[in-house]
Amino acid sequence: MPTTRFSSDDEGIDAFYADLAEHDLQPLWELTGLMTAEPNPRAVPFVWRGKHLSALAERSGELITSDRRVLSLANPGLAGAPYAVPTLWAGIQYLNGREVAPAHRHSPSALRFVLSGSGVFTLVDGDPIAMEAGDLVLTPGWTWHEHHNTGAEPMAWLDGLDVPLVHYLDAVFFEPGDGSPADATAERSDSERRYGCAPGIVPVGEVPVRPHSALLTYRWADTDRALTAQLDQDTGRSAVRFVDPVSGRDVLPTLRCEMHRFLAGNQPLTRQRVGSAVGVVLRGSGSIALGDTRHEVAAGDVFAIPSWTPVTVSAESDLDVFQYSDAPVLSALGLYRERSYSPEF
Repeated sequence: MPTTRFSSDDEGIDAFYADLAEHDLQPLWELTGLMTAEPNPRAVPFVWRGKHLSALAERSGELITSDRRVLSLANPGLAGAPYAVPTLWAGIQYLNGREVAPAHRHSPSALRFVLSGSGVFTLVDGDPIAMEAGDLVLTPGWTWHEHHNTGAEPMAWLDGLDVPLVHYLDAVFFEPGDGSPADATAERSDSERRYGCAPGIVPVGEVPVRPHSALLTYRWADTDRALTAQLDQDTGRSAVRFVDPVSGRDVLPTLRCEMHRFLAGNQPLTRQRVGSAVGVVLRGSGSIALGDTRHEVAAGDVFAIPSWTPVTVSAESDLDVFQYSDAPVLSALGLYRERSYSPEF
């Protein structure tokens, strides 16, 4: 695409603008939209309905034989790109009973959040990790991973990746495995045995040298217990962040993961955060206002939160919401900010 050629009624300036374009230069004084009063994202707030995702994922299991059977969520504001928001990928992966998705690795980091079902385990660099409803499983960048369904029933889960961010940075690498499924079972993963025994307890001599969490799975029972313990009965809200038990940093260098609980009739609070996020309802029902539009939500619904979009959650029944964002990147660059306030209804 050629460099934009600006024009002017003044012949001298117009000729000057022509020369600038010829040499692939642009006059800053003619440019608009570079500096805005606040973020002006291209992505739009959007909700993908769980009932549609579930039905279409099931159809993919019946019709598609590819071992990478994933439905990518495409934000309507991103001109057809297969991204939920500009920096984050979200997809529903579907694995039939007795099926294996063979090993591969890639530079983008990934997470799996399980919405329902059991019987599947993921190997991460050979460590077998069972997947159950409410579990968060990490596959950090450039780790080998493959998925095994040991049961007869199919299973689907939410994939979250930083693919668009890594793609924008021209840093995507991908390598397939040799096609031979690993012979392993998922009784208890090594990462859980070493780092998931209890909060604040890690092996003696452990030094944080990884860019990602040493613990590769966060079990729903532990998350549920933490949310319950931290509930503020006055506001009907609690929230926890998943961190590396060794370093205390975010679980992945580009992805922040949180779990939020809202009791029925909670006191609403509006939040705005710089950076993009994706949320998914694990259980319960209620409404989520994204900007000026309120959406009724239920289990399985996935929603996109563009940068600086006001978000207000009201629970009809106790509501648990998992969210991941690009906040670690914004924080590292000194660009992260947020604010909270009481909404006006």
